[in-house]
Amino acid sequence: MIARKYLYLLALARERHFGKAAESCHVSPSTLSAAIRDLEDELGVALVVRGQRFAGLTPEGECVVAHAKRVAAGADDLRHELGMLRDGLRGPLRIGVIPTALPVVASLTEAFADAHPAVAIEVHSASTQAILNALRNFELEAGVVYAHSADAPDLQYCALWREQLVFLTAASALPAGEAIAWEAAARQPLCLLSRDMQNRQTIDRVFEGLECMPHVGLETNSILSLLAHVRTGRWSTILPRSVLGLVGASSELRVLPLVKPSVAWETGLVTLRREPSSPLVDAVLAAAHALAGPFGKSE
Repeated sequence: MIARKYLYLLALARERHFGKAAESCHVSPSTLSAAIRDLEDELGVALVVRGQRFAGLTPEGECVVAHAKRVAAGADDLRHELGMLRDGLRGPLRIGVIPTALPVVASLTEAFADAHPAVAIEVHSASTQAILNALRNFELEAGVVYAHSADAPDLQYCALWREQLVFLTAASALPAGEAIAWEAAARQPLCLLSRDMQNRQTIDRVFEGLECMPHVGLETNSILSLLAHVRTGRWSTILPRSVLGLVGASSELRVLPLVKPSVAWETGLVTLRREPSSPLVDAVLAAAHALAGPFGKSE
């Protein structure tokens, strides 16, 4: 479906090392190198910057790799479609999910698994940019991201959930109350997700709009780490309400809505626009549309 020499080039682009690329293709480094030289002769251009070790791809090499990725993805789609005609849809289905959506993505994967039990589902936690890059490199079939991150013309998006941010703190940290204003939250010792996370960027924009500087004493890229630090009583945090499903009912913690302003955002499924379309992508989009209903699901 795609010539082996192109697969060798894709492996080299992925591994950035001749020996590792050859190992991933189950051939010797000399076999892989010879095949790529044959491809260069066939195309009449240099694809690899050669030295004592791999030094990168030439601009022509980058161009060939981009086309080869699309051809390889199309070959996978064809195999899936032929297999579906024979045995039903099979996988794997690879979904990248931003950390704050991990607690709710099970409702999507459950619906998909009910419809396609033979598909093996892989859920990977990643940042928004890593998810979008992986989609465009055909390393994921779908992602779950915030709506404002999925507005590029090469992407298609289905709304799934609408979230509200809440303030999570130790029960003994603050006087009893029904809500907390953002300006008051800024004065509390906070632990927040790291700045490369969309959740944190949203939080920072709210504080900047209020012209107040939050007291952030700890940053992490792990939601479980945030929850563990809040349990110590030293820090509080700001997270989507759905994340509280990871905590369960606890007398040690208090959840307060954040007000002035009240901040909500939409999260949904994003896929790459492809023609012809992928059977796996079509199936996961169908599950998302069925789950979302006319607009999306509030959490």
